[in-house]
Amino acid sequence: MTSNSEVSLKLLIDTKGKRVLFAEAGKEFVDFLIRILTLPVGTFINFLKKQELVGSLAHLYESIENLSDSYLQPNQTKDNLLKPVSLVSGSLPLLALNEAPPATVKNFYRCSWCSNGYVTDDPSAVCPCSRQMTTEMTYVPPPPGDEKLVSEGGGFVKGVVTYMVMDDLVVTPMSTISSITLLNKFNVKEVSALEEKVVSFGVDEAVKLLNASLKSKKVLTDVFLEGML
Repeated sequence: MTSNSEVSLKLLIDTKGKRVLFAEAGKEFVDFLIRILTLPVGTFINFLKKQELVGSLAHLYESIENLSDSYLQPNQTKDNLLKPVSLVSGSLPLLALNEAPPATVKNFYRCSWCSNGYVTDDPSAVCPCSRQMTTEMTYVPPPPGDEKLVSEGGGFVKGVVTYMVMDDLVVTPMSTISSITLLNKFNVKEVSALEEKVVSFGVDEAVKLLNASLKSKKVLTDVFLEGML
């Protein structure tokens, strides 16, 4: 996420109970929440290591950071281990996490003396026929994606509706009926105690949300109501 990337959320706050009942959100925020599910653990820890993490994962992360490269296998780097790239791609320009840069594209080689089908990424490798595998192969990328899908903004969910995000991050399409049902579910007696507030969601809030999502069932309350009420 870039420093100037923010989206707006409309919170419905129970001022008497000091809690966020839900947030009205667009696709950008919901895409961000879904993207969390695709993040490797190493990426999580990279974002949150300066926060108060519960458990020992931060210590494990730091110890690998301090481990000499001489102990790693030749085909491994610390960036591969500590800043892995999500296997699920998605164009999220507004809430693009500061992930590690894409891995360098490898070159592949074959033997030019036989047609046994063997391939390697190391030009010094020796083919079973005892010849070196030095003939570079040409990589053919898959066909481009559906242009219609790209034009609709990418990400994971459609942007034609507003979404309701609960305090515990449950996501549903927004509807008047579900809002009324929710008020009954949480036993809200005094409608006058309800307050709508528009808040910004940017880098700082994203890190707080990642941290809170690991240990809380009232994530929106923890992120947005601290010091507000």
